[in-house]
Amino acid sequence: MNQLTINADLGSQTINRHIYSHFAEHLGRCIYGGIYVGEDADIPNTRGMRNDVVAALRHLNIPNLRWPGGCFADEYHWRDGIGPQANRPKMVNTHWGGVTEDNSFGTHEFFELCAQLGCEPYICGNVGSGTVQEMQQWVEYITFDGMSPMTDLRRENGRSEPWRIKYWGVGNENWGCGGNMRPEYYADEYRRFQTYVRNFGDNKIFKIAGGANSFDYNWTEVLMANTRGGNGKFLMDGLSLHYYSLGNSWPPSLAATSFAEGDWFNILRDARRMDELLQRHSTIMDQYDPEKEVGLIVDEWGTWYTVEPGTNPGFLYQQNTMRDALVAALHFDSFHRHCDRVQMTNIAQTVNVLQAMILTEEGSDRMILTPTYHVFDMYKVHQDATLLPLTLTSDEYAYGDNAIPAISATASRDSAGNVHLSVSNSDPHTDHTVACALRGMKVGMITGRVLTAVTMDAHNTFDEPDRVQPTNFNGASLDGDQLTIQLPAKSVVTLALGA
Repeated sequence: MNQLTINADLGSQTINRHIYSHFAEHLGRCIYGGIYVGEDADIPNTRGMRNDVVAALRHLNIPNLRWPGGCFADEYHWRDGIGPQANRPKMVNTHWGGVTEDNSFGTHEFFELCAQLGCEPYICGNVGSGTVQEMQQWVEYITFDGMSPMTDLRRENGRSEPWRIKYWGVGNENWGCGGNMRPEYYADEYRRFQTYVRNFGDNKIFKIAGGANSFDYNWTEVLMANTRGGNGKFLMDGLSLHYYSLGNSWPPSLAATSFAEGDWFNILRDARRMDELLQRHSTIMDQYDPEKEVGLIVDEWGTWYTVEPGTNPGFLYQQNTMRDALVAALHFDSFHRHCDRVQMTNIAQTVNVLQAMILTEEGSDRMILTPTYHVFDMYKVHQDATLLPLTLTSDEYAYGDNAIPAISATASRDSAGNVHLSVSNSDPHTDHTVACALRGMKVGMITGRVLTAVTMDAHNTFDEPDRVQPTNFNGASLDGDQLTIQLPAKSVVTLALGA
């Protein structure tokens, strides 16, 4: 029996809207062709940014966008991406496909994109192959409003006023593609680099240290133990964590479509392990930081499969199915449960790469919204809302000798007092009834949307872009303070509970 109790009269923790943030790397067709086509393109654009993609992303209320990587960040030298585009030096993108990067999308273009999206910028600086001076001058170029060579350079390049930026990552995956460092070495490098990530004027930077790969709890331990300044305060505001749902295989070997139920189950089981990761990394952080001054920043998460047949293996282009929609819902529920420590997450990635929101057709103006996009849309009501405590007893979804809970849920109350409940069913075969007790609230009206499909690998294509999309949900009924929800197999539902 699936039983859910929502304590609507309780709740003190805020679900930070930045949990719904995104990641755009110079990787495959994420930036070029996905977001940026240039001002001379036939595809409708505003200052080079695709109008259709920008409009779709604005609809999600994106809080921030992480750029330029990822592994690309630790070989990116920002001066290559400023000035007249025709004069910018080219480089080889050694991490992602060995293609030529022409640097036509650089700092000015990134801030233009963030302005069009209405989101905050999050820059990941180069520690792996860069210098302290390079990072210091990038911050100065962006944020300083006085007289200096960097502000003169910015003005020469057409920007008189400084930009504002809050989020700054000091390196990326420095345990791997960002330098293959030991945690002790990176801790010292972080201390050195962050010293020169300065606040100019009233621009205050939230410094994010490069954190652990998945289950590397020692990395978190070392960073937490070695990043305090002489005054006893932490030298970082956030510590990152990266985790991908792979189906227990590296390199990724599972297909994005045409998969059997075993692969459905394994990916959803992997997604549920995020809760374990957040709990264990948070426990370590609590030992050093009981006041929770340092946020846990999951700035790379999502599914990772083999690429679509016929595409460049280094471009990481994969389809996105109903399975990915469930992965997104499970992650959000987990991030909400740990929102006392989790202050930001960034799905990997925004367009055409891994678990993308949007896929664009190469060489054309066609695009599709993925099932993951629709979950972001359905869940956006939880941004900056108050987490409502709940208890859930769920039936099991069993496959072979293994099982996971069939049902997952989260609830929140927004600033206007509206309560929203999101519930998902990971069981691909069986509809489930959820009996929900509503405590501390009176409900007179229920509206909702459901995302579901006939098959496990249902997905949208350029010829059938609306195969998987939300529809009105009529499977909820109310009797006093008892809510009954009829959840279809493999579905995500969000309900608005009104007085």
